[in-house]
Amino acid sequence: MHISTPGRICLFGEHQDYLGLPVIAAAISRRIHVTGEARPDQKIHIHMPDIQSEEVFYLEPELKYTRARDYFKSAINVLKRDGYEFENGFDVHVHGNIPINSGTSSSSALLVSWIHFLTQMASKKPKATVTQFEIGKYAVAAEVLEFGEPGGMMDQFSTALGNIMYLESLPTPQAFSYPVKLGTFVLGDSLEPKDTLGILKHVKFGMLDIIDILKQKDSSFELAEFPATEVESFKEYLSPEQFKLLQGNLSDRDILREALTMFRNNSIDQHRIGELLNIHQDSLRDAKKVSTPKINRMVAAALKAGALGAKINGSGGGGCMFAYAPNDPEAVAAAIEKEGGKPYIIEVDEGTRVH
Repeated sequence: MHISTPGRICLFGEHQDYLGLPVIAAAISRRIHVTGEARPDQKIHIHMPDIQSEEVFYLEPELKYTRARDYFKSAINVLKRDGYEFENGFDVHVHGNIPINSGTSSSSALLVSWIHFLTQMASKKPKATVTQFEIGKYAVAAEVLEFGEPGGMMDQFSTALGNIMYLESLPTPQAFSYPVKLGTFVLGDSLEPKDTLGILKHVKFGMLDIIDILKQKDSSFELAEFPATEVESFKEYLSPEQFKLLQGNLSDRDILREALTMFRNNSIDQHRIGELLNIHQDSLRDAKKVSTPKINRMVAAALKAGALGAKINGSGGGGCMFAYAPNDPEAVAAAIEKEGGKPYIIEVDEGTRVH
């Protein structure tokens, strides 16, 4: 059995999902592959030569977790609770070309591939087929819910469904995949480690404080509905930095909605997509302050080399950026590399699949 799953970039909605707002992500043409076969015993042996690692354990009625983020085991536990049964163990090999620790969801792609593999190889299944959306839900359960982690659902659903993925997490998760043609992007790894906790302290908790302040002034305030044109009415209640953060979130919300209309109608204006990415980057850099000087230089170089738009990817404070470069991606890649980044030319790709 051979399964592969893509990584992902976040097009629109960075730092929006934990505020109850939607996100739009894109699966990328770099993938994690899981190949394997059944064993005659109860042993699970997972070979991961790319990171010079392996994992070995044995099937039990309920697998006990022996380390943080014990996802290979949690996936089995989650599936068994939903009616899957496993009589035999597996020999499994994992390999891939998604950049690791760069904000492109290599870990979620691995988990989605593993879950997809398990649903295909189970000795007993609750139903004949499993959908990509269901695989995404299993991945959320195994990665986030099982360990009580604060993460969202974008990584799991975007890698499972593929293409352009729109996700609403509230009141219940809804995810839709749009197979639109956008052309090439260039992913640029800054090779800087991410400061996720520091970023969240400012962006997430800072915005939640703002919402509390505004609800005290107007109990009907809802971030999803408040018109951006009326934001000046709250200026006196917030510090200049808080007001800028509020403006940034409202801007990010509205550009996502404009992009979603294009994706839903399959009426792509490449130049406008690029402009929206640039507006998003301005907000992420100036209002949310999640970009870095090096990534700012990589973004500027990509635009100067002909990219239509560019922005940081993921939580920020390091990691990757990407540029929308449907015309001359090689020149954009060279410009990113000149600024010290590691470039990868990519396209939007399909979701998890059986080969």
